[in-house]
Amino acid sequence: MATPARSLSPQLNTVFDLLVQNYGLPLWRRHGDPTEQLVKTILSQHTSDTNSDRAFRSLQAAFPHWQAVIEAPTPAVVTAIRSGGLANQKAPRIQQALRQIWQQNGSFDLSYLATWPVAEARTWLMQLPGVGAKTASIVLLFSLQRPAFAVDTHVHRLSRRLGLAPAPATPTRVMHTIEQVAPADWLYPLHLNLIRHGRAVCKARRPHCHTCFLRCHCPSYPIDDYDPSTHPSHS
Repeated sequence: MATPARSLSPQLNTVFDLLVQNYGLPLWRRHGDPTEQLVKTILSQHTSDTNSDRAFRSLQAAFPHWQAVIEAPTPAVVTAIRSGGLANQKAPRIQQALRQIWQQNGSFDLSYLATWPVAEARTWLMQLPGVGAKTASIVLLFSLQRPAFAVDTHVHRLSRRLGLAPAPATPTRVMHTIEQVAPADWLYPLHLNLIRHGRAVCKARRPHCHTCFLRCHCPSYPIDDYDPSTHPSHS
């Protein structure tokens, strides 16, 4: 584990350590070049990893390069990614994002964003169609190893339940809160381990509180039979 380099909250330190003890310390690996990761992440919105992976493989099989995706009739792209869900929305967004990248850069290479401050790089990515803070942060973290904290539904839910961020915090506020206090090399393992814990234990509707190794450090424990009107920290 890394030695904290910032003013780290005791709660974050405890949660991070216990997650690592139980799930291990995921080592960073590149998940694809930034443009590839961008397309994958757009495809992953509101669907499962299995479906989005299938849609991405289908897109690659149908079109040999990104320029071909831009030039293809939108219905052809819709057909290629249909298995990922919401294809009628995602296909034009992917085409528009790729077209905008090409028009602004003259190529599809976004690796130069690794030299930009995270806030500027995230802002640039967020001006692309279909790209919000989560998608932009995933590209920066997973492809460029930049200190950006991606907040999906699991990370948002657990960060608030565990007291890493205020209960009413939006995903954007959670993102900024964690980025301000966590060491840069914690962001990748923290993101992955929170997702793993959210899927296996700290579920949205019926969290397994009594078997959770974090229960003694969780300000929301127990929450098995929660009422959304009295537990605003749940998503």
